[in-house]
Amino acid sequence: MVTNLYNGRPTDLSGRLDKEIRVYDMLDSLGIEYCRIDHTPAGKMEACREIDERLGVVICKNLFLCNRQKTRFYLLMMPADKPYRTRIFSKLAGSSRLSFGTPEDMERLLDLTPGSVSILGLMNDKDCVVKLYIDQDVLDGEYIGCHPCINTSSLRMKTAEVVEKFLPAVHHEYTAVTMPYDE
Repeated sequence: MVTNLYNGRPTDLSGRLDKEIRVYDMLDSLGIEYCRIDHTPAGKMEACREIDERLGVVICKNLFLCNRQKTRFYLLMMPADKPYRTRIFSKLAGSSRLSFGTPEDMERLLDLTPGSVSILGLMNDKDCVVKLYIDQDVLDGEYIGCHPCINTSSLRMKTAEVVEKFLPAVHHEYTAVTMPYDE
């Protein structure tokens, strides 16, 4: 179930996780404007489409990846409709044998759980262990849609503000990549 579209943080924070509240605190402190929608966990594509439609933006696909040795970790943001191809991204990242990171590593490095992966989790990566890659199609969009570190809410923010305000504040840079729609 999807609720109304709201500007900014919830007025009632009861029942909200600390990691979600920390996202709102950081965005507000940086002067980043955002629209929010609350919903049940989005697991099925129909629910995701309803959320996207209400927000007026497609929520990005966010993939948490690592090399086989678990010495390098990556966050790849790409359009939801683009297929992820390990071979192609491995070449772009200069790392062979990439796979999805474990839920334990995701929680340890980003304070995220599966289904809630988001660029906003980088605020929890104090040692800047996770390297960020953003597909050019996402960068070209006016807005980014993502979760506030929990998959029961979704946000819409201006892409420029995420890149120019949020990323510097959390001491992360990004590498632009172009993932193809087909090989």
